Amino acid sequence: MRKMLSYNYLFDIALILLSTKLLGLLTKKIRMPQVVGALLAGLILGPAMLNVLQETEFIKQMAEIGVIILMFTAGLETDINELKKTGKASFLIALFGVVIPLVGGFLVAHFFHEGNVEGGPSVFLQNVFIGVILTATSVSITVETLKELGKLNTRAGNAILGAALIDDILGIVALTLITSLADKNASAGIGIVLLKIVAFFVLAATVGVVFYKFYDKWIRRYQKDMRRFVIVAFVFCLLLSFAAEKFFGVADITGAFLAGLILSKCKRRSYIAARFETTSYMLLSPIFFASIGIKVVLPEMNAGIIWFTAILVIVAVFTKIVGCGLGAKICRYKNSESLQIGVGMISRGEVALIVASKGAAVGLMNSLFFGPVVVTVVVTTIITPILLKLVFQKKQVEPIHSELIEQYEEVQKLEDAEEHIIDYIEKEKIGK
Repeated sequence: MRKMLSYNYLFDIALILLSTKLLGLLTKKIRMPQVVGALLAGLILGPAMLNVLQETEFIKQMAEIGVIILMFTAGLETDINELKKTGKASFLIALFGVVIPLVGGFLVAHFFHEGNVEGGPSVFLQNVFIGVILTATSVSITVETLKELGKLNTRAGNAILGAALIDDILGIVALTLITSLADKNASAGIGIVLLKIVAFFVLAATVGVVFYKFYDKWIRRYQKDMRRFVIVAFVFCLLLSFAAEKFFGVADITGAFLAGLILSKCKRRSYIAARFETTSYMLLSPIFFASIGIKVVLPEMNAGIIWFTAILVIVAVFTKIVGCGLGAKICRYKNSESLQIGVGMISRGEVALIVASKGAAVGLMNSLFFGPVVVTVVVTTIITPILLKLVFQKKQVEPIHSELIEQYEEVQKLEDAEEHIIDYIEKEKIGK
């Protein structure tokens, strides 16, 4: 007798898409990122509250494809030239913005050591992983907020953008290292793990150069049907993600990000990115973000968990402000600019959710800690736009004055040019 198929997944998808969109629009209306609404949808409908949705194998696999596309798109949209321009300043800001939150998260987790996974990786690695989560910075949320404030092209805005891009790369490397070390089947030491990571990056670079040359020439030669190039790009992303996990013990999202980075300079990049964004927006991203909320099973809120959540949020906020602000100060930014840069790097957003979900999958984080981590992500995402408005409004007399002078000079140039044109026309009339 044929086994009856269950079609409950259709209802689950419909419910996820509808709820994430409605709550996303609600959060957008109050000028908050829509990812917060998608996360709240999963929390509300999941076991933490209404218990309407549970994590199935189908949702889990769809969410994995969603996160791969999300990181591939992030790689596609990364401006390599912008990374080069920001140079030393952005690197130092990102480095301090990774190291200090890493240490802060480790100390918090070490203090609440009772939340570690029994039979999982070493307690030290589990504590370090909490720090790795805090190293993340959401580029999309930061950039969107700066655009709304009209501060993206300021000196501090450019530093935030460059540092956030480098921060993501450092975070991916840290995640790759910690997940590789946590592999129970790997008997190799840290030297072998690092060697495998380096070997993967070398292979990715070599294959990437060859593939890019072929792909770019192919696009330039055949441009009538662009859909084939989108499919080939996706195949390349999936294969690099598969190779990363299967042969090198590297996180699949690292392969996806590198695949996007390799294709970020190709012709019609915008077209390819737009098609992936449509696919991600319509189906995969809502499922991924909702799945994070669905995974949350709130433990008994004893005093220890409440204190852990509160301290983790405080540490997440202040370690980014102190770390990135210190890096900016070393690079001779003003005090006000250093504060702006530090605040601009607070938001953890989707990057931290990706890191948390990957770590939980390999036993690096106890389910007791997942709820507090999600709360931390939501809080940092919500307060970043608010704090950015406050720090950019303070002590803006000098920048405004300089902007007025620049605008006055531009007007003067236009008036001078207009006078020259009028004189030329008058002379032409007299000549005729």
